[in-house]
Amino acid sequence: MVLPIRRDRAARGVVFVAAAAVFLCCWEVLHHWFYTHYQIIDTPLYETYGRAMGNGLLPYRDFAVEYPPGALPVFVVPTYLGGYADTFGWLMAACGVGCLACAVAARASLHALAFIAVSPLLIGSLALSRFDFWPMLFVTAALAAFVRDRHRVGFAALGAAVAAKLFGLVLIPLAVVWTIRRRGIAELGRAGACGVAVLAAAVLPFAVLAPDGLWHSVRGQVARPLQIDSTAASVLTTFGHPKVIQTHGSFNLAGSGMVAGATTALEIAALIVLWIAFARGPAERDRLFRYAAACVCAFIVLGKVLSPQFLIWLVPLVPLARGRRGAAASVLLAAAFVMTQVFFPARYWEYVFHLRLAWLVLVRNLVLVGLLVLLSWPERAPARSS
Repeated sequence: MVLPIRRDRAARGVVFVAAAAVFLCCWEVLHHWFYTHYQIIDTPLYETYGRAMGNGLLPYRDFAVEYPPGALPVFVVPTYLGGYADTFGWLMAACGVGCLACAVAARASLHALAFIAVSPLLIGSLALSRFDFWPMLFVTAALAAFVRDRHRVGFAALGAAVAAKLFGLVLIPLAVVWTIRRRGIAELGRAGACGVAVLAAAVLPFAVLAPDGLWHSVRGQVARPLQIDSTAASVLTTFGHPKVIQTHGSFNLAGSGMVAGATTALEIAALIVLWIAFARGPAERDRLFRYAAACVCAFIVLGKVLSPQFLIWLVPLVPLARGRRGAAASVLLAAAFVMTQVFFPARYWEYVFHLRLAWLVLVRNLVLVGLLVLLSWPERAPARSS
């Protein structure tokens, strides 16, 4: 038995090295050709945060930060290594390779690893200047730990993911159901404590030293208006001429409070349905992967904010779905990425200021809706013999 296990590990190691090499080559391509044109980058803002912390200023108290405390490490580290933008970009590349390693640990299929490996070409230049691979590293680590029945590690990683970006909250009900089914209530208590401890370690210092600033950051994210890229907004921009304003660090539609409230209610309802559907079925690895991708997809496509970088959250998750459903889901996600690159970043200002290509943004969002339906559609019950 030892020899086959060693051979299996060696084979997975070879596959990981090959996939990581392809990923890094694709990442290097982002520094050339049309990927270098018309960039819209966030690294100057991250560098401002990092320099301020390097000078001894306390986030949320001495200066405002719009991101959760778990995001702060990736803002600070590049300030000590020189060439902030390049260093930050390769730091995100390392996180992407980490996602690949977690996918291999979760015994992902070859098609899933191949999709993740070439994903930088689909994401485009925004991958270089967004920190979204950082929380996704923890999300994929959590899923890999859960399917290997390492529930304490899984909840700890999930706590780190939530501390880095709040969308990880939508995966907590799945993790709770999974642990109860696999190891019982007692293990859930111990594993949940690990997750709470990691989250508290990231958040509690700022909650004590800068409670007002931390609360303002959270409230600012929750209270954001209807962003122009969101599904509901793309309907309004395609079939109407709404007024576009700049608030909360993004371009939003004025006077759309009721629409934003309705889409939030729909988002919450869809997530509840997904959580219940997962709880009613068996605790199987493939179902965990599929429902994790579906929950994150619902959070993206039904929310009132849909920034282009949000699609990065789906890169390590959607390909994990098995079989023909997983292959079709990967095709839909790739199509959504391609359409996103058509209007972002080169033509984004045309959309913002003149509502051009609004139809393309709508089609992209409808593709994501189709992806959500595909991932969440109930499996066909096996036929019973007479």
